[in-house]
Amino acid sequence: MDNLRYPIGKYSFEGMTVKQREQWIAEIEQLPLQVKAAIEGLEEAQLDTVYRSGGWTVRQVVHHVTDAAMNCFARFKLALTESNPTIKPFQEEPWAETADSLQADPQLSLAIIEGIYARWVMLLRSMDTSDFDKMFYHPEKGSQIKLSYFLGFVAWHGKHHTAQITSLRERKGW
Repeated sequence: MDNLRYPIGKYSFEGMTVKQREQWIAEIEQLPLQVKAAIEGLEEAQLDTVYRSGGWTVRQVVHHVTDAAMNCFARFKLALTESNPTIKPFQEEPWAETADSLQADPQLSLAIIEGIYARWVMLLRSMDTSDFDKMFYHPEKGSQIKLSYFLGFVAWHGKHHTAQITSLRERKGW
C-alpha cells in the first residue's frame, strides 16, 4: 500500500548543492507539463477514479497540487519578505473534499499552476544562495523550515503526485 501512496518514496533531504538546487528548480518548471501529460486523454470516469484504496481521485490529486502550489508559493514569498514568518497551514483533506476539488475540470487547475510555477521559477532563479537559508515557522510541525529544504520538498511533492496518477494509469492500462 505504501508504494501506491508513495510511488517515488517519501521525501528525504540531504542538503542542497548548487547543482541540486538547479535540478529542483528545473523539476518545478516542468511540473505543469508533466501533470498535463499525466491526465491527457482521461475521461470523466477515469478522472473520478481513486489512485489507491482510501486515496483521492485523479481529479482531486490535480486540484490538490494546485492548492499546495498556491500555499507553498505564498510561504516562499513570506519567508523572503518577512523575518521568520509563521505560515498558515492548510487542511489538505477538507480542501480535497470541497465542491471545486470534487467536480471542477482539472484544466482549471492546470491553468493556475502554469502561472504560479512560471512566476515561482522566475523568483527561484533570482534568489541568492543565502536566500535559501531563510526560514518560516510551521506551527503544526512545531519547527522552522529552511527554504533550501522546502525547495526540495516542493520538487518532490509535484513528482510524488504525478507518479500517483501515472502509476494508476499503468495499473489500469489507460
